[in-house]
Amino acid sequence: MVFGSRFYQSVPAGVVAVATLFGEVQPKHYPEGLAIPVNPLYQWHFYDVRQKTHSETSQVPSQDQLQTKIDVSVQYRLVAADTPRILKETGAISNVLAVHIVPKLRSLIREQGKTIKRAEDFFREETQSVLQAALLEGLKDYLISKGVDVEAVLIRDISLPPFITKAIEAKKEREQEVEKQKAELERYNTEQQQKIALAVAEKDAAEAEAEKRRMLADAQAYEITKINEAIGKNPNYVKLQALKSLEAIS
Repeated sequence: MVFGSRFYQSVPAGVVAVATLFGEVQPKHYPEGLAIPVNPLYQWHFYDVRQKTHSETSQVPSQDQLQTKIDVSVQYRLVAADTPRILKETGAISNVLAVHIVPKLRSLIREQGKTIKRAEDFFREETQSVLQAALLEGLKDYLISKGVDVEAVLIRDISLPPFITKAIEAKKEREQEVEKQKAELERYNTEQQQKIALAVAEKDAAEAEAEKRRMLADAQAYEITKINEAIGKNPNYVKLQALKSLEAIS
């Protein structure tokens, strides 16, 4: 019964199997599922071909000789068809990581760091985009021949040297203070403009009121003048004034 079970091999989901016969790697890989019949003398090696993530933290020197800590994640998977070659040339999946992925990733990160003029440039979105693209391209080109398909490279975190971080924070605080002062100045200017507008409006209102009163006074004076002229031309009024004059003489 035990010997009979060696005529088939069950391969778990997301895994491929590679067989060896007396130490010789067989060229065919076995996908997930049931492989039957198989040589009962085969020795089996299993490779997980699902997506994996490797995280790496590196100290990266820039052109200003400062060290910046960068956390990078690499998303990759083994190419199922290449697993027989991986077993023959590299070995287990842990060897693929230690021999190919990690050294190449560290080398590429250092090389890319040499293109950065200042450590604080790592915080620029453009710099991070260029860095991610360069790492992805470099890893894909190198690792595909090793049976590894790199799907993405992600920069998870960047930590500048402490004194630069403090300088950046101080700069931000100064910028915030400047913006606060600008806002206060704008508020003051707005208030002053409102006061000026109110004063102009009050002045215009006062001038209008004065003009109104002047016109009213002119109208009243004109009316009195006309009344006096009318009275002066009245004969009875003239006689009355003459009589008053005679009485005053006597």
